[in-house]
Amino acid sequence: MFDFVHKNKRLIQVILGLMIVPFAFFGLDSYTRSMSGANDVASVDGQSVSVREFNEELRQQLDRIRGIIGRGADVSTFDTPDARVNLLDNLIDRRVLAAAAVKSRLTISDEQLRELISTMPPFQVDGKFSKQTYEALLQEQNMTPAAFESRMRFDLAMSQLNRAVAGSVIQSRAVSTRLAALEGQQREVQEFVIPADSFVAQVKVDEAAVKAFYDANQNEFRTPEMVKAEYLVLSSEQLGALDPPTEEEIKAAYASRSSQYRQEEQRHVSHILIAAGAEAKPADKEAAKKKAEALEAELRKSPEKFADLAKKNSQDPGSAEKGGDLGVVGPGMMVKPFEEAAFRLKEGEISSVVQTEFGYHVIRVTGIQPAKIKGLEEVRAEITKDLAKQKGTRKFAEAAEVFSNLVYEQSDSLKPAAERFKLQVQKTDWIPKTGSPAAGKLANPRMLSALFSPDSIQSKRNTDAIEVAAGTLASARVAEHRPAAQLKYEEVKPAIEKRLRMQEAAKLARQDGEAKLAELKGGKDPGIKWSDPHPVSRSKAEGLPPDALRQILSANAAKLPAFTGFGADGGYVLYRVSKVIDGPASDDKDGKSTIARQESQAGNDQLAAYASSLRSRAKVEVNKANLDKKQQ
Repeated sequence: MFDFVHKNKRLIQVILGLMIVPFAFFGLDSYTRSMSGANDVASVDGQSVSVREFNEELRQQLDRIRGIIGRGADVSTFDTPDARVNLLDNLIDRRVLAAAAVKSRLTISDEQLRELISTMPPFQVDGKFSKQTYEALLQEQNMTPAAFESRMRFDLAMSQLNRAVAGSVIQSRAVSTRLAALEGQQREVQEFVIPADSFVAQVKVDEAAVKAFYDANQNEFRTPEMVKAEYLVLSSEQLGALDPPTEEEIKAAYASRSSQYRQEEQRHVSHILIAAGAEAKPADKEAAKKKAEALEAELRKSPEKFADLAKKNSQDPGSAEKGGDLGVVGPGMMVKPFEEAAFRLKEGEISSVVQTEFGYHVIRVTGIQPAKIKGLEEVRAEITKDLAKQKGTRKFAEAAEVFSNLVYEQSDSLKPAAERFKLQVQKTDWIPKTGSPAAGKLANPRMLSALFSPDSIQSKRNTDAIEVAAGTLASARVAEHRPAAQLKYEEVKPAIEKRLRMQEAAKLARQDGEAKLAELKGGKDPGIKWSDPHPVSRSKAEGLPPDALRQILSANAAKLPAFTGFGADGGYVLYRVSKVIDGPASDDKDGKSTIARQESQAGNDQLAAYASSLRSRAKVEVNKANLDKKQQ
C-alpha cells in the first residue's frame, strides 16, 4: 500500500486539496442514482446532472476566474451561453467516464482505503493516524467521513481509468522528436511599423457615414441600467473580531497543539550528483558509481574543493551552479537513503557515495539546526488568528439565520439588522447591471441579479441575504435607479467620427504595408529602417500577436531573409526573418521534456476521444430551459 501512495503522490495531493475547496460532487453514489428531471440540466443514460451540481461547478469556475483577474472584478460577463454549454459538455463527459469506471469495477478495497487514509499526514498526530483529527478536519469542511471516502474511491477509480486509456497511446518517437525540434525552434526577426496614425490626416469622414453608423449600431450607444445601493455585510471574520480570544484560551490552545510546534532537526546540505536513474544500463550505473567514488576520494584530500567540483561535475542542474547547495532540509524532504546519510553526518563531514533512485551522491553537511519547540510568543499571532476564525465560524453559523430572517421580514430597511449585529450600512456609487469595481462586496452574479430585479427596483425592498463569499452574507437595497437610455446622436458623433477615421487610416496603412511587402519579396528596397533583431519562438512570443507569430514561424525560411506582414487596427507591421535557430536535440534535457509533453498531449487526446465515443453511445438529454436559467 505504501508503494501505491508513493506512485500516486500527485493524486493524493489532489484528494487532500478537496478538504479546502467546496465539495462540488457528492461521491460515487451521486453518479449512480436518478433525480427528478424537473431539477436537472441534463441526463445521461438516466443519470442526472442536477441544477444544483451545475450551478456549484459554475460558481467554482467563476471563482477561479475572479482569482485570476481580481477578487473585486465582475465575472458575470463570463457566464455566457457558450460557456454554459462547454461546462455542461465537461460534466456530461465526466458522467460517461464515471459510468465506464463503475462498469469496469475500478475501485479499491475497504482495507486499502483505510490504510491509504491512515498514511495521510493531515490526519496524523505524532506520526500516527488520529481518528479525532480526521473527523475534526472533515467537519471543518462540512464533510462527513462517508462523503470524503466516497469521493476518494471515485477519484482513484477515475485515475485508474484515465491511466488505462491515456497510457495506451503509442506515440511515434520520430514524430515527437520532430515536433520537439519545431517547438523549440527560434527565428530572429526585425520589425518595421507603419502606424495608422500617420494616415489620419488623409482621411475624410462625411456626415452621412457617421449617421449611418449610429443608426446601424444603436445598441453600442446606450447607457446601461444602473443603481446606487445601500448594503450590509455579515462575515465570520467580523464576528470573530468582536470576541477576541482570551489569554487563557491562547495558552490552552498552545498546550494542546504543542506537537505541531516542534521543529525537527534540520541540516544545511550540499551534494554532487552523478545521474544514473532506474532506467540506466548496468554499465552506465557502474561508470557513474566509479566517477562518484573518484570525486569522494578527491574530496577526502581537499574538502575545500567541494563547491568547485560540484559546479564542474554535478548533474543536478538545480544545485550545481550553486556549488551543490541544496539549502536547509528536514525529515521527509529527501528520498530515504539520502536523508539517512545526511542525518548521520556531523557538521563539515563528507559522506561516502550514496545511491538513490536518481543516481550516486556525495553529500556534505555545512550546518545543523537542532530540534526545538517554538515558544508561545513565536506562534501567538497564529493561534490568535486561528481561534478568532473558529469563534467567528461558530458565531456565523448561529447568526446567519437570524440575519437572513431580519432582512427578509423587515424588508423596508437594513437598520434592524445593522443594529442587531452592530454593523454599518454602507453605500455604493453607480453600479451597472453588468457589475463593476464600484460594486465592491456586491460584485456577485446572484447579488446583482437580485438588485436589478423588479422587487428591488420598484418596491425598494431588501434583497435576500446572499452568500457573496465563503463565510460572508450580504443584503442590499436600491437607493437610486437609473434605467438604460439611448445616447443622442449629437452626444456620440465625435467618438464615431474618430472611430471611422481610424478605421480608414488602418486600411491605408495596410495598403502601404502590403505594397512594401510586395517590393521586399520582389527583391527591391523600399527604404525601410528595420529594428534591432530579436529571437521569437512558439513558447516565447515576446509580445507578438498570435496571428503575427504564426506568420513569422510559417514564413518560408529556405531562402533568407524572408518577409511577412501583419495588419491590425493600429496599423501594419512588416517582419524580416533573418535567421533560423534550430530547437534542441531530442536527447538533451529540454528536448526530452518537450517530447514528454507531446506524448502527454497525445494521451489526453486519446482520453477525450474515448469520452466522445462513450458519449455517442449514451442517451443524452439536455434541459435547455434549466441550462439557460441563471441562478437567482
